[in-house]
Amino acid sequence: MPSVKTRAAEGLDRRSFTVAEILRMQEAGIISEDEKFELVEGEIVPMQAKSHIHELIKSTLLLKLARSLPNSLWLGVESSIYLSSRTFLEPDLVIYPNGMKLEQVKGSDVIIAIEVAASTLPYDHGLKARIYARHGVRELWVIDANERRTFVHTEPSGEAWRTIRTLEPDADLRIEALPQLSARLSEI
Repeated sequence: MPSVKTRAAEGLDRRSFTVAEILRMQEAGIISEDEKFELVEGEIVPMQAKSHIHELIKSTLLLKLARSLPNSLWLGVESSIYLSSRTFLEPDLVIYPNGMKLEQVKGSDVIIAIEVAASTLPYDHGLKARIYARHGVRELWVIDANERRTFVHTEPSGEAWRTIRTLEPDADLRIEALPQLSARLSEI
């Protein structure tokens, strides 16, 4: 199979990978399974180490959601969501129907993806938000961990979101499809 190239910001060609190639490289030990990265439109994007505030917000939301989630839904933590043959993302938290194999979960199956951003806000709120919209993820929260604000994205349309609301730390965060679940970042 001939390799596909992408062009980086500085104008130099890069080799583009598929999800299948990445999985084969992991099986062969070329890429360690504990390496943290995402595959974004064929390019490997290393993930940064998490800060204390990032982990505090993620863990608190994890516990709150896990205690309230109906049995029909699954809560994944940093789960690889395979959105296309050239893209997988690993949201901090993701909710999708229970009983699905992770490899089968598509964007439209994702009820909500939650990204907690301490140092990656422009990436999460920009490119990643467009990718989630393109693949039909129903709702996306991008949490600015430093300011404790949440950008709630709903109604994906193409590569955009029809609705993006900014909620301050004392606002009730509610998942559109699961309004009985709520959290306040000011309490974390």
